[in-house]
Amino acid sequence: MNNTTTIEFFHDVICSFCFPMSYRMRELAAQMPNLTITHRSFALARSEADLIAMFGSREQAKNEILNHWDHANHNDDNHRFNIEGMRAANFPFPTSMNGLLACKAAGLIGGDKVYWDAFDAIQQKLFVENQNIEDPTVIADAIKTTKIDFEAWQTQLDKPETLAAVEADFKLAAAYQIQSVPTLIVNGKYRISGAQPLENIKAAIQQVTIEEMDGASCKIVNGQMYCE
Repeated sequence: MNNTTTIEFFHDVICSFCFPMSYRMRELAAQMPNLTITHRSFALARSEADLIAMFGSREQAKNEILNHWDHANHNDDNHRFNIEGMRAANFPFPTSMNGLLACKAAGLIGGDKVYWDAFDAIQQKLFVENQNIEDPTVIADAIKTTKIDFEAWQTQLDKPETLAAVEADFKLAAAYQIQSVPTLIVNGKYRISGAQPLENIKAAIQQVTIEEMDGASCKIVNGQMYCE
């Protein structure tokens, strides 16, 4: 594996398929230690208005999104989703921004590994513990389960540069024409879309290395490579 191989991992804290994908990406990082993984923000629902526009209401959003959870739970290697717990929870389905800002603040003080710990902790709160990750108190509790310096994180969270960094990720996603997550961008130009099986991801990345050596232009979708 070429030690210059980079992956930009675009995801959202409310994205159900990003939950199993993050687990697989940790396995990938352990098996392919020469990869450089950078975490990027993507907002499926930046505000309440986005959920209403997509689903008609936040209540209907929750009902329909729980169907996505069922599919994501089947995709998840460990089947960790607590779907019935979320159905019984008495809060509307959360939006993206508070969680994304929390992750970015963690990354700005500690780098991508710290971002990743924050991301996984916040997703655990939603998908397993069925807590409202739009609530700043729930987010703070998630951060406290990690080794992140909590006071430093709180300070960074309120800095304008944190929002600016999230917005910069949104602009990058638009430049890559990303419209769904999880999405991986390999070496700045090759795309892997969806929560693919680990072996598919590994094979795709290995194929990218071969194709780059041959000078081909390729796109990877659903674990399949298309080259010109």
